[in-house]
Amino acid sequence: MITNLLRGAAAFCLALTPLALPVPVAAATTAVVPVPEVLPLEDAVGKLPVAEEGRTGYTRDSFRHWNTGLDAADGCNTRNEVLLAEAVQEPAVAAGCKLTGGTWVSYYDNVEVIEAGKLDIDHMVPLAEAWDSGASAWDAKRREAYANDQGATASLVAVTARTNRSKADQDPATWMPPLPEAHCRYIGEWTATKLRWNLTVDQTEAEALKVYAEACETTVVHYNPAP
Repeated sequence: MITNLLRGAAAFCLALTPLALPVPVAAATTAVVPVPEVLPLEDAVGKLPVAEEGRTGYTRDSFRHWNTGLDAADGCNTRNEVLLAEAVQEPAVAAGCKLTGGTWVSYYDNVEVIEAGKLDIDHMVPLAEAWDSGASAWDAKRREAYANDQGATASLVAVTARTNRSKADQDPATWMPPLPEAHCRYIGEWTATKLRWNLTVDQTEAEALKVYAEACETTVVHYNPAP
């Protein structure tokens, strides 16, 4: 069973060298582990680089999803692993990772959903927006990692199909969740995702984020740079 702990876990590698053998200088280098960041929302928004956006060459197929997820042996793709992780009442899992029963709450509109098929998995920063703000320069492997990112719980979120499709590829300058109480969380998670993946913001987006940040004084942004 995939859990929230599994989604948020980081992978670490430990290289063991026999003590009796000399260690060449080149082999003694230590891998750089991304350091988690915790910032007030206003400071986090201030770290986002501002740049013009461009959608030339974008297709949704540039981002492979949904892949086999965190556990290739469980028979569940990324979509179903997210559903299992975010369920407030776990569904039954049948052969082929078919989900029945279960309960979810879509935080964009505070709607309770009891059928997995009525939920969409929203990319917090939509694929097209990611392309516009830096992903166009990535290779296919990194775009696939982005599209299936379960290394941060904010990257992918189960919400009602209605809200996800009304959002489409819009940024917070033109779309926000219909539930006002969700706005500070949403802006925090949007900002965290952009920082995690080193994505830029355009001027209009930056100004909107600053306005929301001023109204969300107690919101704290947690993010870990993507490997």
